[in-house]
Amino acid sequence: MSAVAAAAGRPGRVPVVAQRVALALLLLAAWWLVSLAVPPYVLPRPERVFARIVQLSQSGDLPFNLVTTLGRVLAGFALAVLIGVPGGILLGSHRALGTFFEPVLPVLNTVSSAIWAIFAIIWFGLSPMTPIFVVLMTAFPLIVTNVWQGTQAVNADYVELAQALRFSRRKTLVKIYLPSILPYFFSGARLAFGFGWRVSLVAETLGASSGVGYRLRQASDLIQIDQVFAWTIVQVAMMLVIEIGVLQPLERHLFRWRRDVRA
Repeated sequence: MSAVAAAAGRPGRVPVVAQRVALALLLLAAWWLVSLAVPPYVLPRPERVFARIVQLSQSGDLPFNLVTTLGRVLAGFALAVLIGVPGGILLGSHRALGTFFEPVLPVLNTVSSAIWAIFAIIWFGLSPMTPIFVVLMTAFPLIVTNVWQGTQAVNADYVELAQALRFSRRKTLVKIYLPSILPYFFSGARLAFGFGWRVSLVAETLGASSGVGYRLRQASDLIQIDQVFAWTIVQVAMMLVIEIGVLQPLERHLFRWRRDVRA
């Protein structure tokens, strides 16, 4: 029965892929048609932009700056996880502490990434720490808030049962808290990573001498619109690859037990 279901499910995937390809071709055709009616410095033609992407790739400029930006995003994100996960667990497991710090998180969430970028430039200057700090301050509130919510969602009966069975703190955390926190953490982490990538471009535009954001600002200053489009397309494509090729499969793998329970 499972083989039949799998075989029946395969044809359904083809139309979805075909729809995505058709949508991409439709957008590409609309771009090309509009570019015929406006000057190249307003909207360059697709073939010119893709030629620029090839040139940037062959020169090594594109992979170097992409990896530079990705490294900064991952560094800021990792710091946010290292601080936010223990912080969220601490706030969720101690009600008085959570109540005391509760007003701080909405304030952190409302501060614009541009403001963090300005502070980072003042404190760190034109250095790699500027975008890393901005990513950290953007991702941290999202992660700590979601982990906090996950900790509060733990079933109190399970905690009492763990206490009755004399589970150690470590075993209680792994067996009781972690399964409840993980879905909340992953939801917040995906959101934080996406925001982190976007704000890193803002930070690199304002206070960096390398990276995709820096190259975007440089191309804009020199009115090289084809390069602006090239860098934009490449960074969007990279985010799609990370989302579809890494994060979505990882989520399906981590939470496959949910499908098993529903089945």
